[in-house]
Amino acid sequence: MKKTLFAAFTMTIFSLGLGAQEITTIINQQKQKTMETNKNNSAVNHQFKPLPYAYDALEPYIDKMTMEIHYSRHHKAYFDNFIKAINGTPLEKMSMNELFENMSTLPAAVRNNGGGYYNHELFWENMAPGGVGMTERFEKMLKQQFGSVEKLKEEFANAGLTRFGSGWAWLNVDEKGNLFLSSTPNQDNPLMDVAEKRGTPVLAMDVWEHAYYLKYQNKRVDYINAFWNIINWKVVEERYDEAVVKNK
Repeated sequence: MKKTLFAAFTMTIFSLGLGAQEITTIINQQKQKTMETNKNNSAVNHQFKPLPYAYDALEPYIDKMTMEIHYSRHHKAYFDNFIKAINGTPLEKMSMNELFENMSTLPAAVRNNGGGYYNHELFWENMAPGGVGMTERFEKMLKQQFGSVEKLKEEFANAGLTRFGSGWAWLNVDEKGNLFLSSTPNQDNPLMDVAEKRGTPVLAMDVWEHAYYLKYQNKRVDYINAFWNIINWKVVEERYDEAVVKNK
């Protein structure tokens, strides 16, 4: 149908008796408009990424059973329900950041499941078997902004411990490139327009009970202390650098 319409448009142009250069210019302009329309009408291809390591790779800090259930059931359910919530609506053409920018106006199913899908992607990627150390540059910056790495660890742990019920603890970058800590309830995150303080998350820690209960039961503090051993600071630093460049 689209090819037929374009062919008819081309025949009409030729019938006007225009010069070859004018005809070529008009046809190229129409092609560009068609390409832009098709691009705007296409749905964003959200993907459920493979876990970047084996289920047992984070032991002894996070056990195999917890990882398997957390990833293949909880995270997959968030993804499936998110896709279901946006499918066939204008929302399927919006990026995650665009959705987050307008989250206060969107249905609860998009907020809860879109957040759950996105937050877990960050969570898996900022962990690694045995952890990955930070560079001297990043360590120096953390010391400048928090006083010491131990102080950061203490305040980050507090953000997770004091989050009542279920939620997340975050290390974020603000628009000026400064780091700050926060926590959000349920599946909210600092990118959403509903967040108390907005910023770009560079480190995510899940403090929902399903993230730790099989191994740690109600001892959230033990889980948080264990989490510190498997942080992938290389990924955290890369996110920080990307956020700073984007905010310039």
